[in-house]
Amino acid sequence: MAWRSSGASNEALIENLARHGLITNARVKQAMLGVDRAHYAPYAPYQDSPQTIGYSATISAPHMHASACESLLPYLNPGSKVLDVGSGSGYLTHVLAELVKPGGKVIGIEHIQPLVDMGTQNTRKSAEGRELMDNGGIRYVKADGRLGWPEDAPYDAIHVGAAAAAFHQPLIDQLKAPGRLFMPVEENYAQHIYVIDKKEDGTVTKTKDMGVQYVPLTDAPAD
Repeated sequence: MAWRSSGASNEALIENLARHGLITNARVKQAMLGVDRAHYAPYAPYQDSPQTIGYSATISAPHMHASACESLLPYLNPGSKVLDVGSGSGYLTHVLAELVKPGGKVIGIEHIQPLVDMGTQNTRKSAEGRELMDNGGIRYVKADGRLGWPEDAPYDAIHVGAAAAAFHQPLIDQLKAPGRLFMPVEENYAQHIYVIDKKEDGTVTKTKDMGVQYVPLTDAPAD
């Protein structure tokens, strides 16, 4: 149903995703309605498909963003702290920030400065985004996402927006107990979403979910 969910406006896109069962939670729907994808996607923003944003990066299809939000939702509450690895154009970083306000914080991490700048500039295109940037609800940083961002750890939820070659232990270490990590992992030339839960006693479980196709979580491209 994903390919049939595109719309002529942000509202139409989100309503179509909900009608086709790709968004099932009212909080997620409201958050996505509140973030205009046109501020973050360079062309055809209301098409339910991934798009290139330059620098060997993409913005994922909206239905994948909805899936990530719904998976992480039990840990996305007012005041929660979230790490968005591979924040790209900043779209999902903003949606996550809508889900954890008031009082929440989302760190978007990218490995090259132009993407950090892109996320910042895109988020400031809306009054809501500017407010979140100014009050600390969203912050973009440049670093190796595979190492997480220890400065603000631990996190209630971590989202990874590129395919990892391994279960990067620093990310698991930076999860709260309880906390949840949503990440695509490459195994034997295929990619699958893994949902990694850390329980209150620190026990970690890894649940394999749907097959996907993401760009790899790698070093910054060579100049």
